[in-house]
Formats: sequence, C-alpha cells, structure tokens
Amino acid sequence: MGIWIDTDMGFDDIAAILTVAASGQAIDGVSLTFGNAPLGQVERNAAGAVSAFGWTFPVHSGADRAVMGTAETATAILSEAGMPTAGMRLPEATLPSDLPAFEALCRWFERDDGEKRILALGPLTNIAALCLARPDLAARITEIVWMGGGVTLGNHTASAEFNALADPEAAAIVLSRGVPFVMADLDFCRKITINMDDVAALRDKTGRNATLLADLTEGFVDIARKRGRTEMAFFDPAAAVAFCYPEWVTRQEVHLAFETAGQLTRGRSVVETRAHKAEFNAAILTDVDVKAAHDAIQSALLAEAGR
Repeated sequence: MGIWIDTDMGFDDIAAILTVAASGQAIDGVSLTFGNAPLGQVERNAAGAVSAFGWTFPVHSGADRAVMGTAETATAILSEAGMPTAGMRLPEATLPSDLPAFEALCRWFERDDGEKRILALGPLTNIAALCLARPDLAARITEIVWMGGGVTLGNHTASAEFNALADPEAAAIVLSRGVPFVMADLDFCRKITINMDDVAALRDKTGRNATLLADLTEGFVDIARKRGRTEMAFFDPAAAVAFCYPEWVTRQEVHLAFETAGQLTRGRSVVETRAHKAEFNAAILTDVDVKAAHDAIQSALLAEAGR
C-alpha cells in the first residue's frame, strides 16, 4: 500500500506524521503547501522536522498560493513560524534540492504498485493541480482523507474552516473528479484533545527530542488556554488516526460541496445527508473511539520523546 502526506507543516502536522509512522505504515513521500504559514516558512519547518526527527522519506515543495492566486495563512494564530512554542524551536535546516511536488506526485502515481492513499492536512491545492493536469493519474487515487471543512461551524470565519477557506476552489476541483474522499472536519477533530497533562508526560521523557516536543505541544495547547479552555483540539492527528485506524471511526456518506463565492460564506462546507436530494460523492467522519485515538497519538509523541 502506498501512502502520501500533503501538509502545510505546523506542529499538529508533525504529530500527525509521527502518528502515521508509529502505526507501522511506510510513508512514500510528503508534499508541502502554503497554509499554516507562507510556503517558505513551511519549507523551513519541514527541513527542521526532517533534521530533528530523522525522517528518511522525500519531502517536495509545492503550492505557494491557491488556485485563484491568494495565499491565506494562519500565522495570526500560529505565529510567523506557523507553530507556537513554549521554548525550543525546530533546528535551522534546509531541504535538499529535490523534485517539485507536482512532478513527485506524478512519478508516485505512475508506479503501478498497488493502492495510493493520501492524507491531506492543509489546503488541497497540490492535489487539485494533479486533478487538473493529470486526471489520468488522479483517477488512481484510492482514497483521500482530508483534515478540513466544518459541517456545523467554521473556525477561520463563522462559515469556514481554515483549510477550506484557504482554497475552496481546490477542494471543489478534487471533489469534481470523483476521487474517493473522506472529510475529517472540525466537529470530528474536536473530539480528540490534548492538555497540560499530555505535556507533562512528554517532559518526563529523556530522549533528545523530549523538550522540543513538550515545548511545541505546550505552545499548541496554549492556543486554547489563552481562550479560557484547558483542552486543545488535535486537528491533524485526528485525521491521521482516521487514516491509519479506520476501524475506530464512523463514516457517513454525504453529498459534499464548498462555497466558492460570497464575502461571508466563502469556504463553507455544504453537506447534504439525504440521498434523495443529491448523489453522494464523499464521506464525513461522525464519531471515533476517543480514548484509542488519543492514546495512539500520545504514544507516538512519547515514543519520539523517549528515543
């Protein structure tokens, strides 16, 4: 089975990648997109993560802006680095010169070696580019599990979740190609949370990355603490759990669309659950074994912190 991860490389993306790796599934490659931060910072984050965690899979730089040319980022919440911290930061490093993400994805799909599953953790621009330019290869996608969208509410605006708002045209393009598509939306991801007890467990470890992971986790939890909450939703790792352990989640078939116009509604997820109203083209995740999911994510972080 082939696995590819498309990411805008913030801290929860790193936790998601560690979760996938801890599941025993080999990652064939990673593509980068703007999102948590501008692409240049995303590249620096990815290079620092490769250096810190010893990742050996190839990492390829991709989209620096949306299909329609904008480059919405989440730096107002996540800091200019795209990941807040309570202390340590990722080491300074540079990515080795490699294939652009589009060419790397094409080569991956051209390999006739079984299933091709994608875990997408940011705006879907890289995948949309593949769908537009090489629909023959996009047709080989076995499944996309995407952290994005909001069935009931948004987070970047009242209507829209960030990854959807950053490039709703890309999401619409991917859906239009009939790709098997699973959306891990805000409602689903908010079921899986972390808190300062999880940070303390990481600080108890003595591996070379223990303090780094504890500081990055605390920085992430602080987003919630500054808003008066003790628990922070672990968005991208929640999608990684659904990707790696489908037996732990409940899916519902739906018709899914994204609003691409409207000043107040752009990026909104439109979900129709009634089969007589629209043909189903996707699935949303509605429930999860919360303890199993949390434990899988935390175990992956603790393993890395103890290494």
